[in-house]
Amino acid sequence: MIRILPAREVSGEICVPGDKSISHRALILAALAAGASEVENLSEGRDVRSTAAVLRKLGVKIMEDGWNRVRILGCGRFGFREPPGILYCGNSGTTARLMAAVLTGQRFFSVLAGDTSLSRRPMKRVVEPLQRMGARIEGRQGGEFLPLAISGAELRGIRYRMPVASAQVKTALLLAGLLAEGETRISEPSRSRDHTERFFRWLGIDFSSSGLQHRVRPSQIRAFRMKVPGDFSSAAFFLALAVLHPRAELTIHNVNLNPTRTGFLRVLQRMGAEIRITVEDKEPEPVGSLHVRSSALKNVPVPAEEIPQMIDELPLLGLVAACAEGVLELRGARELRVKESDRIAALVSQLRRMGASIEERDDGFFVEGPAVLKGCRLRSFGDHRIAMTLAVAASIARGESLLAGEAWIRISFPAFFATLKAIGGQFE
Repeated sequence: MIRILPAREVSGEICVPGDKSISHRALILAALAAGASEVENLSEGRDVRSTAAVLRKLGVKIMEDGWNRVRILGCGRFGFREPPGILYCGNSGTTARLMAAVLTGQRFFSVLAGDTSLSRRPMKRVVEPLQRMGARIEGRQGGEFLPLAISGAELRGIRYRMPVASAQVKTALLLAGLLAEGETRISEPSRSRDHTERFFRWLGIDFSSSGLQHRVRPSQIRAFRMKVPGDFSSAAFFLALAVLHPRAELTIHNVNLNPTRTGFLRVLQRMGAEIRITVEDKEPEPVGSLHVRSSALKNVPVPAEEIPQMIDELPLLGLVAACAEGVLELRGARELRVKESDRIAALVSQLRRMGASIEERDDGFFVEGPAVLKGCRLRSFGDHRIAMTLAVAASIARGESLLAGEAWIRISFPAFFATLKAIGGQFE
């Protein structure tokens, strides 16, 4: 449990850790490549380390110079070896779903498992289309939940229309398509994160994309060198803190500015946030700096098609909306019910304790602001993003707060509290 006091002011210049989504993809694609790849600024969170641990059990050599620079000796697309035991994914849904796709095309037996939280999260959205490609996967409730037992098979390309926009599902099928015979075509209902598509184009993979349609054919993967940009989802907590705090001016450097990732940034700007964006690089991902200061905010509509581009920031949006003028009703976010926690229920219950006017909807929430938040006892529900959202809320509230479960923050952002302290946060 941690005691958090309101910050007197928020100021300074910070960097955030490497992008978690890109870090997972960099490790997996480097492992599938022929030759040695080098990746700098990997995310230090436990989720990315889970992916590295799984790859090591499959025979991939990953050599660290600290964790800031990692050298990966790729095995090629079919060069993994059968693991001696269960492949443990920890709390990482990305690890489980993406590695399930990669393992279906290998020529051996493997089992993916996770912690209690991950074992409750849905897997069939990936398992079912992989089975259509010829994958042999078994799991609890027909493959709905971990553990998954995978017997390697010869995959074939398919045409698949995704019922729900999901970057993880899309990426899993594109990875499987690299191992399959023929062509794989995927259609998504709305735009989701495109890190994988950008990565494929940058690596020269036989891939094309037009709007919401994506096509991939089996391809060799070349080794590469890259520096992972800062994680926008991590930067978002400090963006929210700076716009909400009455005495704030903050610069965040080296942030991934991929437009499929920055829906929260665009909503903040529509609400009246004072944010200046400087783009410093464009390939393979746009990267730059964000300069943000205290802002007077008004709630605005958030269309459902924007949800996939800010799914991880929706708890933060609920907090910001609670402190902004007017009403926000968020719908189309049922996916929040099946994250590390039920993020709708968790967010609403804790913000109401702090004095916010917020109500649950089956697929979102209804907020009326502005509220003056008050410090109180809070809990994270074992969810790193809920924990960080509440730490931001406590930093702008009146009076002290006690947050239980803050250790879950290590899943994605181990240095969160050190960064918060560096810009004026107060806690003990």
